[in-house]
Amino acid sequence: MTGTAASSPGGLRVQQLAVRLPGGAQVLRDVSFQLGAGQTLGLVGESGCGKSMTALALMGLLPEGAQIGGEMWWGEQALHTLDEAAWCRWRGARVAMVFQEPMTALNPLHTVGQQIAEGLRLHQGLQRREALDCALQWLERVRMPQAAQRLQAYPHQLSGGQRQRVVLAMALACGPELLVADEPTTALDAQVQREVLDLMTDLVTAQGMSLLLISHDLAVMAQRVQQVAVMYAGEVVEIGPTESVFARPRHPYTQALMAARPRLGLPRGTRLPVLPGRVPASHTKIQGCAFAPRCARAQAACTQQPPSLDEGAHQVRCWQPLESS
Repeated sequence: MTGTAASSPGGLRVQQLAVRLPGGAQVLRDVSFQLGAGQTLGLVGESGCGKSMTALALMGLLPEGAQIGGEMWWGEQALHTLDEAAWCRWRGARVAMVFQEPMTALNPLHTVGQQIAEGLRLHQGLQRREALDCALQWLERVRMPQAAQRLQAYPHQLSGGQRQRVVLAMALACGPELLVADEPTTALDAQVQREVLDLMTDLVTAQGMSLLLISHDLAVMAQRVQQVAVMYAGEVVEIGPTESVFARPRHPYTQALMAARPRLGLPRGTRLPVLPGRVPASHTKIQGCAFAPRCARAQAACTQQPPSLDEGAHQVRCWQPLESS
């Protein structure tokens, strides 16, 4: 089967990534993180914090007219300098994405086999029959029931879980070095969610790929990624090894997210803490810390000067961080 990921010595480096949309909305402000080759990183945060926009930037799929600042590197390749033709060669072959809603990611006018085979023909030069044979192998590898029959099916003839398996097969078929998965189990029931996540984790490990996983589910992050980055208002406010961030959250926002998650063993009727306020709109002019209006620890200085990420393995962007011990 074609499509074994090649190793990249540098992995992914994102440095001070900023994105402004047409009309002036600042959706990303200062996003910095690293993801080593073969490593896994999760992005968490409320809706509107910039997680999906970060993924689109890494895929070269930002809205037309968006202004981008900062740098994105894969090894020695400067992604932020690619033109559209170079992005087209890059997507699918080197970096691939599993989108949040598989029905909108699939073309309703083409069969499943045609859609998986298209990338193989484009990036690996396979002939039609070869590409379809490889597409069938990938459907079998993602454990699609009756894979040979599904090869000729259209997306509307498949269940949500089956469509997500197709999207996963499309993403992995050409052996990308980086897989970006944006809420890959949205709208799936709990059992199918687990099956899809187990399958994706197994395949990423077998292919030796790096994985950037986006999810609202903190339990998923605790089980699936080695590092986690917490995003708020278009910035990374905390990043570090998953075990460290979950056991000793240093940013008040991270602590609030942890406190609000459902947990087994709570007495019946227990009310989970609710974080007041909401994420500032992307057009809001922010002075100081973006989280200050919602933070119980905020002081006058927090509203005047934006904090920067500190140094170390477990970093935080906060003037009043919680103790890490």
